[in-house]
Amino acid sequence: MSVPYQETGRVQQKARTRETLIRATRTLLASGLTPTVEEAAAEASVSRTTAYRYFPSQQALLLAAYPEIGEESLLGDEPPPDIDARFAIVFAEMARQVTENEAPLRAMLRLSLEVPSERGQLLLRRGRRRRWITDALAPLRERMAATDFDRLVLAIAVATGIEAFVWLTDIAELPPQEALDVMRFSAETLLKTASM
Repeated sequence: MSVPYQETGRVQQKARTRETLIRATRTLLASGLTPTVEEAAAEASVSRTTAYRYFPSQQALLLAAYPEIGEESLLGDEPPPDIDARFAIVFAEMARQVTENEAPLRAMLRLSLEVPSERGQLLLRRGRRRRWITDALAPLRERMAATDFDRLVLAIAVATGIEAFVWLTDIAELPPQEALDVMRFSAETLLKTASM
């Protein structure tokens, strides 16, 4: 088993270099550019060769710039039993992530519109929103048919992601907070309808 480059030799210096590359990537994303490894290296004043030691691909670079991919649940160790309270927690975190990570999420959206080499390899798209909504609505599973539950989760996921945010801010020309309010209204309306 090979040891990753960052975990050998001058580990602290390598950690600083890696963080410099990530900061440069976030700066470029915020400017509207979806950077390649070479562009991030140039922005960070790091050689291309060095940058590729840390990030062998654009995907690896962008995943590092948007680190909140792996969270399985947003509800904590003792989630509330009430569906509305559970959803409020999940929506608040999704809204925070959309607003605080708008640039990398827009970059992800642009890249996901390109034809991926294989289905399932969409950059940064790991189904976390679907997983979090499923977790929030879990108590409904007992009262709904599985297909209806899955359909509700998908409908709410469509209403609460970067795609809806981009449409509401860019096409409908809503301010960001109003766009989030519409997204929450849409999701809560779907939830109330399904809970009847």
